[in-house]
Amino acid sequence: MAIITISRGSFAGGRAVAQRLSERLKLPALSREDLLAQAAQAYGIRETDLAKALNQSPPFGHGLPGRRQAYVKCVSAVLLEHLCQGHLVYHGHVGHLLLADISHVLRVRVLANLEYRIAAAMEQHQLRREQAIAHIQRADEERSRWARFFYGVDWQDPTQYHALLNVSQMALESVVETIVRMSELEDFQPTPASEQRLSDLALGAQVWAALAKNPDTRSTALEVSASQGVVLIRGTAGSARALELIPAAAAAVPGVTEVSCEAHLGTDWPW
Repeated sequence: MAIITISRGSFAGGRAVAQRLSERLKLPALSREDLLAQAAQAYGIRETDLAKALNQSPPFGHGLPGRRQAYVKCVSAVLLEHLCQGHLVYHGHVGHLLLADISHVLRVRVLANLEYRIAAAMEQHQLRREQAIAHIQRADEERSRWARFFYGVDWQDPTQYHALLNVSQMALESVVETIVRMSELEDFQPTPASEQRLSDLALGAQVWAALAKNPDTRSTALEVSASQGVVLIRGTAGSARALELIPAAAAAVPGVTEVSCEAHLGTDWPW
């Protein structure tokens, strides 16, 4: 069965689609909001800081990108931890970018016309019409800047998705049925190669998380990748002691068979 990611703009109906899909397929649903809360608890970061990192790109010329990128990695690690436990329906705006090169991930964008979104915003938050419009425009602009900064893509680009479904022109059950049928296609079934790719991503995230949670090896400037148990660590650490401890800390993560550490002493930013 496919992993399903639902990219949802503000007040575009994506949450309702994901919840109904979860019920229909008997899969757990994970929202962006739940993901932030879990990442905040796991890494001892304020949830508001994580939300800012995921909602707002740094202003032009921002001097400390490492902290924001580390926050994104924290959230990604928690998402991948969920995926290691089985398939799910994720709804937010990180999943389809993080998992873009895994073939058994069905990437869906749920959208709606502006009048639908305005009405939903006014009802849910008791906003006046002009306030609702301003809120939607601000959220869309911030999301676009964020995706460009971290991934170099336009999150509204239709080529980022397998399907775009308009809830202002389709009934909720029709949208859900379409996604269910797509998830059953051979195109989105796991293969040994796609499962290995997911396993590699997850292991890299687990090693990064182990380093991030250890105060002796914690660095915002480390990059970790994995391939069939072999872990490569690059980037910089803020102290010689951290560089000394990183290989052993990485090797202690279950599933790691070999560690290659190419990190060096250099710039780091405090969390």
